[in-house]
Amino acid sequence: MEAEMNLLWEVALPEFLFVTVILGGGGAWMIGRSTALTWSGWGVMAFYVLLLTFAVRFIHFSLFGGSFFLPLSTLGVALYYAVIDYIVLFALAAGGRSYMRNRQMSRQYGVLRNNPQ
Repeated sequence: MEAEMNLLWEVALPEFLFVTVILGGGGAWMIGRSTALTWSGWGVMAFYVLLLTFAVRFIHFSLFGGSFFLPLSTLGVALYYAVIDYIVLFALAAGGRSYMRNRQMSRQYGVLRNNPQ
């Protein structure tokens, strides 16, 4: 694949959407959901998203010819796109956490719902 090198994606937009948003985003949503279910803190979620970011960067590298951390010649580019991936994945994980936490709170404290009578 011909590299496009855009601000958000390294190789191509469909590759970024498939790997980062769909595959990684699904994992990030589940990370946020699981940290809400276990009442873990934001730091635990941030650490798990960091591990997921390494996995997503490896998929970009191995399947689509993106950069990775190990050859030092591509370390700067890999770090830049890893930060982009981390921000996207963290936002999706935070969305999953917020969604699940809202469901927990409405189930636990049902009397506080806005029920006009």
